[in-house]
Amino acid sequence: MSGAHEEGAGQQRPIRVMVVDDHPMWRDAVARDLAESGFDVVATAGDGPQAVRRAGAVTPDVLVLDLNLPGMPGVQVCKELVGSQPGLRVLVLSASGEHADVLEAVKSGATGYLLKSASTQELTDAVRSTAVGDPVFTPGLAGLVLGEYRRLASDPAPVASNEPKAPQLTDRETEVLRLVAKGLSYKQIAERLVISHRTVQNHVQNTLGKLQLHNRVELVRYAIERGLDDV
Repeated sequence: MSGAHEEGAGQQRPIRVMVVDDHPMWRDAVARDLAESGFDVVATAGDGPQAVRRAGAVTPDVLVLDLNLPGMPGVQVCKELVGSQPGLRVLVLSASGEHADVLEAVKSGATGYLLKSASTQELTDAVRSTAVGDPVFTPGLAGLVLGEYRRLASDPAPVASNEPKAPQLTDRETEVLRLVAKGLSYKQIAERLVISHRTVQNHVQNTLGKLQLHNRVELVRYAIERGLDDV
């Protein structure tokens, strides 16, 4: 392979990761494990304000984030960064399995939630999945999050009188959306529909664009509000 910088080889470049945790030994260990697994660890941070500043400067693909941070809570860090960097994915790595913490993290824009008891292999797999937008949850938490989507969706949402007519989705986009709402990963959807993982991602991106939504959390809520998960 030539040493020239290949602009088009986006797929080949390592996933850029930033690790945020207030315990230096834990933070360094996670950063080291990820680097040894082939990730490009572009920065680390030990408190909330530092995390926001550094992530803004280095624009990682995935932020591995602890919730319990000095200076600014992790959910606030998540909210600020996801709001300002739409391409950023956040994987929460927390000691807490409390349902309230999990739901708050997801509502603030986190793509996944893993407990610190996870193995190095589980962590590296989770970072890879998070990077492509697949939600990752410690076993037992996925059902909780889906249940919360359903509860949110059943709350009457205020309808603007001038709300435009819903955009037309293709049959395949609707099919993919329905499976997303049921909680399937992109890989499972690809296998179910006998299409490639990349094609599933493209359908999801097209659907987000048409519906003017920003992430998979909003997409699932949209689908559940329209009863697509029951079909």
